[in-house]
Amino acid sequence: MDIRNVAIIAHVDHGKTTLVDKLLRSSHTFRDNQVVEERVMDSNALETERGITILAKNTAITYKDTKINILDTPGHADFSGEVERIMKMVDGVVLVVDAYEGTMPQTRFVLKKAFEAHLKPIVVINKVDKPSARPLEVIDEVLELFIDLGCDEDELDFPICYASAVNNTCSLDVDINTQKEGMEPLLDMIIKYIPQPEMDKDAPLQLQPALLDYTDFVGRIGIGRIKRGTIKSGEVVSCIRLDNSIKQFRVQKLYGFIGLDRIEIKEGYAGDIVAVSGLGDISVGETICTVGKEEALEKIHISEPTVQMTFGTNTSPFCGRDGKLVTASKIEERLFREVQKDVSLRVQRIPSQEEWIVSGRGELHLGILIENMRRENYEFQVSRPRVIMKEIDGVLCEPYEYCVIDTPNDSAGAVIEMMGNRHGIMETMSNTETQTRIIYYIPSRGLIGFNTDFMTVTKGYGIINHSFSDYRPMETVNVGERTTGVLVSMAEGQSTAYSIGALEDRGSMFISPGEDIYEGMIVGEANKDLDLAVNVVKAKQQTNTRSSNKDTTVVLKKPRVLSLEACLEFINEDELVEVTPKHIRLRKKILDTVERKKYDAKVRAEKNN
Repeated sequence: MDIRNVAIIAHVDHGKTTLVDKLLRSSHTFRDNQVVEERVMDSNALETERGITILAKNTAITYKDTKINILDTPGHADFSGEVERIMKMVDGVVLVVDAYEGTMPQTRFVLKKAFEAHLKPIVVINKVDKPSARPLEVIDEVLELFIDLGCDEDELDFPICYASAVNNTCSLDVDINTQKEGMEPLLDMIIKYIPQPEMDKDAPLQLQPALLDYTDFVGRIGIGRIKRGTIKSGEVVSCIRLDNSIKQFRVQKLYGFIGLDRIEIKEGYAGDIVAVSGLGDISVGETICTVGKEEALEKIHISEPTVQMTFGTNTSPFCGRDGKLVTASKIEERLFREVQKDVSLRVQRIPSQEEWIVSGRGELHLGILIENMRRENYEFQVSRPRVIMKEIDGVLCEPYEYCVIDTPNDSAGAVIEMMGNRHGIMETMSNTETQTRIIYYIPSRGLIGFNTDFMTVTKGYGIINHSFSDYRPMETVNVGERTTGVLVSMAEGQSTAYSIGALEDRGSMFISPGEDIYEGMIVGEANKDLDLAVNVVKAKQQTNTRSSNKDTTVVLKKPRVLSLEACLEFINEDELVEVTPKHIRLRKKILDTVERKKYDAKVRAEKNN
């Protein structure tokens, strides 16, 4: 059987996963009576809720006697490490571009990786059914991007398909009236233009895992394309490790892919994508070979993390109220288990402390890990995200981001001012009748805590997209720190409407009456630049001249409810986020009010000197 290996790549929310859905349906992979959810490839609960792809996943369909292995990749920059590794498993890519938004930062990133791997691209202009669609202009943008990335002349003659994945229609003509149901024209295009992999079945085995899965029963499972030769379940093979040492192991189980299912197979052949278990600590980039004929493939580059946070056991007075897994040993076990399948993640224990430095590709990357752990009944605390500095040629450097902002015209001035305050360097600015697009290079530090303010000044209509660019000499000034103080509880107990009502003119509150509060917990944002210790558990004094039910007539403003990501953006260096299965609380590192004031005074004195 012929084989095609292809990756679906695009900027976030341009329709990759929906397109894979429709390819599965057009190839009749599902039974006619089978009930299948929309965006079926986003199987993780968080993927379904947020409508994003977090992990790269592979599926396989059979169309016109050809097996097509399809890899759905994430669009967010934080998960771009998944995209880089996928390129080693395929021979071509389907680049999906939104017919209105056009080329975006992640479009540039994924296409650059495809060209570096010398892969054949097919371009799909998606969402052509939108009233705002501008497919011809977007084709010009794609062409400019190809030229900008230095592609060969023959690569400029790329095949184009116009589609509306959500409506399951596509066509080879830009005219919307030519759209027909089904994705057969795109499947035909994949068979025609994507080259067949080399299939030397008789040569010695070479297989390189590019993705990892993990189970408690067999440990790591390596997923990759067989470069040459064959591999059989039960045979003994060699693994060339990343340090060039060789370890032999028996193939415990061998899996192939059909539709959404991973099925056990007896034998895999050159050109196909398989999953191998048997070596519990196998890593991405190692090479599985025939015993006695070991020949390593080029190692897969894994991009270094750019952001890190400190995870620690919960030290608040409410520790253990919600979560079942609260000890250092349980948290450490869970973090190192995550490292087994996420090679972009780094975990390092801080000596003699119940804390770990966890490094990843961005705030979202680490935020997803925190949310998953929270749902698994873990209880812990985390620090503010901070970028990872590097020393290059004796100069301290920090990561910079390539950032594209789309904002309504009336908000553009405020956005430019905000980006200037965070040391953004403007590259270009262009306008339409209603929208302004501004492209910046900005220190990664400047984007921590930026999203909330950005959404406020653009009234929720702004769109910001960014991806890692490079390391540049570090700016010595503070970038991205919160400028306002916070309201910190000075007592433990239950919050009251009386005390909250009396404090409302001091700032915006994060809590409602009747919530459990402890000393050192952050209960609101101050409207000045200094922290303020407040009493939110104080009850109204009862006298024989006032009725006790007067308290119920207090009308309070609605509290600000912060999501996990908003909490991580909000806190400063001296603050933490307490994460439990039921609550997300903000707190100071030093809970005792007197001790904290002494510490703050000392820090201010050092700054003034």
